[in-house]
Amino acid sequence: MNSRYNICVIGLGYVGLPLARLFATKYPVVGFDINARRVQDLRNGKDSTFEIEDLVLQGVLLNENPFFNNHSTGLFCSSNIDDIQDANIYIITVPTPVDKNNHPDLTPLYRSSETVGKALNKDDIIIYESTVYPGVTEEECVPVLEKISGLKFNKDFFVGYSPERINPGDKEHTVEKILKVTSGSTPEIGKVVDELYKSVIIAGTHLAPTIKVAEASKVIENSQRDINIAFMNELAKIFSLMDIDTHDVLEAAGTKWNFLKFKPGLVGGHCIGVDPFYLAQKAQEIGYYSELILAARRLNDSMGAFVASQVVKLMIKNDIKIKGAKVLNLGITFKENCPDIRNSKAIDVITNLQDYGAEVTIFDPWANSSEVNEEYDIDFYSELGNLSPNKYDAVILTVAHKEFLNIDLHQLIKDEGIIYDVKGALEKEKISKRL
Repeated sequence: MNSRYNICVIGLGYVGLPLARLFATKYPVVGFDINARRVQDLRNGKDSTFEIEDLVLQGVLLNENPFFNNHSTGLFCSSNIDDIQDANIYIITVPTPVDKNNHPDLTPLYRSSETVGKALNKDDIIIYESTVYPGVTEEECVPVLEKISGLKFNKDFFVGYSPERINPGDKEHTVEKILKVTSGSTPEIGKVVDELYKSVIIAGTHLAPTIKVAEASKVIENSQRDINIAFMNELAKIFSLMDIDTHDVLEAAGTKWNFLKFKPGLVGGHCIGVDPFYLAQKAQEIGYYSELILAARRLNDSMGAFVASQVVKLMIKNDIKIKGAKVLNLGITFKENCPDIRNSKAIDVITNLQDYGAEVTIFDPWANSSEVNEEYDIDFYSELGNLSPNKYDAVILTVAHKEFLNIDLHQLIKDEGIIYDVKGALEKEKISKRL
């Protein structure tokens, strides 16, 4: 095994960049991404995801490949495959989405495995961090590596799996402060992978006995949250029919020491809204049809339509004509204080209101306009000054960005207008209803 680690991180998004930056404090690292514009931004010391502060990023950046010039630490970003040839540790952090039918889409994993396969040398280790169902690393990715490289698994090269635990937008639970699960394709490689992560993860590591155990541990983390939130969303639907405030109920129930404090809401993003489908798909392949996991997914995916219907009911009670009504939707990203728009469920609220005939205006100071246009083909405002006072029949808080919490929303709505709080983030006395 090599005594000097030359690390290559494949994929410089929300997961890969923080990890590459962290490793670059102790090792020479090349960060590789096929998005040349993203790479150029990073070379200029700018992170559009806001996961890494510019000064922190600039503190580890190199303007030359550290492998070629014997640098002991630092990060070099590149979209040129020639720059990764001398790595001996490859860490793959590409996204694992689902297709339009909610089936796992492993294309990014296949493509990145092909890229690494072209650069693979004897004794190299490839570590996957992407969320997958148990078996993907060894049964799907390894054959690609073998085919492209011509090398033999567990003889010429080895693999590991260490599931990502990045929480986008969270400045408290950063990558080094979250305990890391590790694993390897042999017991010896498992120890090497574990020691590698242990050298930078101050929260410590947990070495799983097999790669499949590590894969399974990741996919159930988000499935568990999805199921718990689905229960809260079902309660919200029930209590709405009873004219009971769900948040008041949860506050009362939360006084018991062992009550799990989840809240109802829109469940999007690239983890909780996606990962359960990976586990359900694998279960179906081996002859088991998941009931609870898929039921939770269906319920959570229904919440955009439910929120829209609740808003419409409130407007009707206030004698507001729905067709042509002016509605302001606050937020298009999938979570607060984060520019990530992947699988945002705010769009479900918007499209359902449009189906009712309402004219929806979107305001989000965090989202990137080109990304939103490309993903959803809609326009939005990013400046508060673009919004007209006393114009809107309804305002909906779908994402609790910090900027929204200090806005006097009553200055934006008409006299009979309503304010609906999906996140339960606003003062109860100042809104019409909350989810």
